[in-house]
Amino acid sequence: MKIRPWIEAMRLRTLPVSTAGVLVACAYALARDCFRPEVAALCLVFAILAQITSNFANEYYDWANGSDRPGREGFRRGVTEGDISPKAMRRATFATLATACAVGCCLIPFGGWILVPIGIAIAVFALAYSAGPYPLSRHGLGDVAVLTFFGIVPVTMTYYLQAGTVDSFVIAGSAGIGLLGVNVLIVNNYRDVDDDRAAGKRTTVVIFGRRAAAVAYLIFGLAGAVLTMGIWGLRNAFIIAPIIYLALHYSTWRRIVTSSGAALNPLLGATARNMLIYAALLIIIGIIC
Repeated sequence: MKIRPWIEAMRLRTLPVSTAGVLVACAYALARDCFRPEVAALCLVFAILAQITSNFANEYYDWANGSDRPGREGFRRGVTEGDISPKAMRRATFATLATACAVGCCLIPFGGWILVPIGIAIAVFALAYSAGPYPLSRHGLGDVAVLTFFGIVPVTMTYYLQAGTVDSFVIAGSAGIGLLGVNVLIVNNYRDVDDDRAAGKRTTVVIFGRRAAAVAYLIFGLAGAVLTMGIWGLRNAFIIAPIIYLALHYSTWRRIVTSSGAALNPLLGATARNMLIYAALLIIIGIIC
């Protein structure tokens, strides 16, 4: 079995989208002296496994419904290009999902049985993004799903599992991180707009156009930083993080609006990197200060 196609199918460049929410929640917990490392570690593993499940499902179901075609502008798709058999990808999708569920169950002692319906919703989303009778990614709802399940849910739940409560500042911050995650999807769909339109996949970029998507990308980055400002007031040193992030965000945006096709691939990774840097800075400052 070749390992490289599977690594590509995991889409490692996008995994900061799932990890950032957990890190930001931990930064809030550190600033409020309620950080629990064992809970944080379980949440991080669960988040990564859930995103890999979604990435595997996306690869399989986009092949199955004809959304992908060989030689596309984006990153190589193992199933579409024949590097991975559809049967193997389907099995990997559900095996990874099962592993994520097992990790999620380890969090029940910390958060109670309310985690079960939340976990089921996350599992359903991981598949419904690309599969089912109404795939979210094909009907302009992918952005809403990312905002919810890579922003609001991981930040609020990771914080809740450590603090036992959630307040308006954490909820606002979760929406902010969700918007940064949406930006990663915007770059992906900005690059694929022509292929998606030809395949009948109605992403928000297909619906509203590249110009609107570029404006949204810039605004979402700014809004994400503003919405997380609740953490800035907890310790003055936190202000360093949004300053660095916004400088990176603007630089990446300038490159996006002058690029197209495969040239956008590294900028998708840069968008995810910027998000991770912001989250990592917050948690590092939280530890140091």
